[in-house]
Amino acid sequence: MANLTALLKVPEVECVALCDIDENILNQRKADLVKLNIKPKLYGDYRRLLADKNVDIVVVATPDHWHCLQLIDACAAEKDVFCEKPVANSIYEAQLMNKAVERYGKVVQVAQWQRSQQHFRDAIAFVHSGKLGKVSSTKAWMYRGGSKALPVVSNTPVPVGVNYDMWLGPAKKHPFNKNRFHYEFRWFWDYAGGLMTDWGVHLIDMVLMGMKAGTPKSVMATGGKYVFPSDARETPDIQTALYDFGNFQMTWEHNMATGVGLYGMQHGIAFIGENGTLLLNRQGWEVKPEKDKLEALPWSKSVDSGLDKHAANFIDVVKSRKMNDLNCPFEAGAKVAIASHFGNVALRAGEKIYWDEAKSKFNVEKATRLVKPVYHNGWKLPIV
Repeated sequence: MANLTALLKVPEVECVALCDIDENILNQRKADLVKLNIKPKLYGDYRRLLADKNVDIVVVATPDHWHCLQLIDACAAEKDVFCEKPVANSIYEAQLMNKAVERYGKVVQVAQWQRSQQHFRDAIAFVHSGKLGKVSSTKAWMYRGGSKALPVVSNTPVPVGVNYDMWLGPAKKHPFNKNRFHYEFRWFWDYAGGLMTDWGVHLIDMVLMGMKAGTPKSVMATGGKYVFPSDARETPDIQTALYDFGNFQMTWEHNMATGVGLYGMQHGIAFIGENGTLLLNRQGWEVKPEKDKLEALPWSKSVDSGLDKHAANFIDVVKSRKMNDLNCPFEAGAKVAIASHFGNVALRAGEKIYWDEAKSKFNVEKATRLVKPVYHNGWKLPIV
């Protein structure tokens, strides 16, 4: 709904249809829109929505395990797409989607909206200016204070109005459990990748952008369920990953126990250079100099809405077809999704992993088995 709200601020955009497998959510969103004198058609199957000739663009804001099928099907149906992050729930899916976007030539903007927010753009421009000197170390982190244990609950009958088979889609068959459904799906490997691919994609994206980085050469990770060891989540509540990009390193940290993160910032990105350190998060940015090497820059606050600007940028490109004007083209979304999945793969494999770009595999067989997902329930990986 946040994406739709941002898009509706662009005068040319009309909401003509909504699709959800939960009629309760669908009817609530319709009621919200009717108050704005918007009366969309309702669909329970995304394929029927894609067949609607009145639909020019679609927003893919489903659980991560659905993104690959829905984005590729949307492009094949001649729709432009605004796709939520992470773009995929696996390395292979992100690669496959990248091929599809290139093949179909549709406008695809990934919802990494920080790329459109002015203070992020200013901070990254400062990194690119070279004033920090050589940057050999970077950090990204999210300390999610306020988290509570997700209590283990029994499986229950599927709620009335929910097409649970369609919700599962290509994921493994599993009895309905509210812990694995709306929002909380993020903590189960079948559907998502925990904080690493939720917040990590946003923050690591800034590191890759600032360092003009490609694919990591190697990754090692540690972590586990230390904060809530017996709760229902599968993904780690504490995790640290160390990435080697060849000419610099990056650490990712997340912690669901406390909100006091690195440098006193709950979440953020640090570029640590010879001449100073640039600190950046959603509230603003600053530069702390090494002694006598650089002038300090005081905290500069965020003053705009990154999501609103991101939505407007998407529509501008839908109209102009100038793909180079996209603030977050699919390739950028795929790159950071893959990097984030590397961190989770290293953790789950329990070893330092090295990536073979040519063979698209890791040096560790257990890690390579996590590259490509297995689709279930009659769903097949798309062929591009």
